[in-house]
Amino acid sequence: MHFTSKITKNYKTDILIIGSGSAGSTAAIAASSGKFKVTLVERYGFPGGTSTQMLDTFYGFFTPSDNPKKIVGGIPDKIVDTLNRSGDIFLRPNTYGAGTGVNYNPEKLKQVWDNLFMESGVEVFYHSTLVGVESVGETSTCIFFHKGMGFFSISAKRIIDASGDADYCHWADIPYELAGEKEPAQSMTTTFRMSNVEHQVYEAAGGKKMLKEKMAVVYEKGSHPLPRKEGSAHEMCQPKCISTVAVKVVDLDPLDVEGITKAEIEGRKQAFIFEDFFRAEVPGYENAKIIGLSHQIGVRETRRVFGEYRLTKADCMSARTFDDQIFLCGAPIEDHRKSDDDRSETFWQYVPNGGTYGVPYGTIIPKESMNSWVVGRCFSATHDAHASCRSMAQTMSMGQAAGIAAVQSLNTDQESKHIDISKLQDSLIELGAILDTPSKIADISRNGWANN
Repeated sequence: MHFTSKITKNYKTDILIIGSGSAGSTAAIAASSGKFKVTLVERYGFPGGTSTQMLDTFYGFFTPSDNPKKIVGGIPDKIVDTLNRSGDIFLRPNTYGAGTGVNYNPEKLKQVWDNLFMESGVEVFYHSTLVGVESVGETSTCIFFHKGMGFFSISAKRIIDASGDADYCHWADIPYELAGEKEPAQSMTTTFRMSNVEHQVYEAAGGKKMLKEKMAVVYEKGSHPLPRKEGSAHEMCQPKCISTVAVKVVDLDPLDVEGITKAEIEGRKQAFIFEDFFRAEVPGYENAKIIGLSHQIGVRETRRVFGEYRLTKADCMSARTFDDQIFLCGAPIEDHRKSDDDRSETFWQYVPNGGTYGVPYGTIIPKESMNSWVVGRCFSATHDAHASCRSMAQTMSMGQAAGIAAVQSLNTDQESKHIDISKLQDSLIELGAILDTPSKIADISRNGWANN
């Protein structure tokens, strides 16, 4: 598609990041060494993507075991440290099998990202959506749409696709796999938050064990038309508030306008069914009400780009290491799927012995591309591996590696797949990333975020 006659403004940059989710935001900060111009474009009016639109917990910093180990560091630590200084985090130990979660205030996180962009000198464009790619090569020209100024272009020497849906790769004809083509795609979730929850009453009645039992009973009886018999509700930074991952929407395509519209409507419908259930059935929730829904329905997977390497389930479950690994992951496979008997539940499978696996550089290098990286939930992985390696501590780690790699690529005038991996790894380690031996954590408590 040619937009030339409709372009209202043309911009130039060195490194263009598309999407300011946890991966893209971290990539922008990592790339901002001062030498090259870095531009970040986001379709919403705020940064953070999933981290601020629908969730409030970073998973993946720690291994999910009785003796958790910290496996992520660098810029992700800086994000959490900043939230910690203002009293906007606490740790939730090994919640729902996913490991220790770093719970945070998502509204404060928006400002944290904003401030770090400004401190780093990142050029940011909000309310701008990628709608096409005019040229691909040594320099790529991307076309965006803003409702006030229409179409505008940004030409960049290096591109980091952090769009979640692999939008740049799609428009640039870079190969990818669509979720659902082989295995059923993971379900979508509208998260919601409730206020006026009496946490002490809830915990005294049995807490999450009691909630799980009540959901299962109600699901079987049909007294409330719940979409599933398991789900989570957890305490937030804000007093007497909870956040959920309970809604489950299946069999709709988030890349189709009709599918995503139906999904949004269904997600909101289910949220208020859950509100009725909580108020009627769960001790401590008698006077609780929904105070907010996620800005959009949460989408777990759409396009997964074919990279120079594709992470597999066997890699994850064998705790494999790689010579070119750029971060670690210890998260279980957490597959939110529709089971064969039409009961939508979650499948879990853990890395043996509380172990970790390495994620190689090739997973963020798209095939048939010389100047781009792909980070976040559209990186190169199979369905099962993706269901393990999509926690936000890992997507931030991808962004961190891609941002540094883009700078290195420009410094040496090399294609993305030809940079010196050992030099990249040295830079990551110097920044505080953990690439090999996980840090042993002597104590993890709500009063400190990571006590070594």
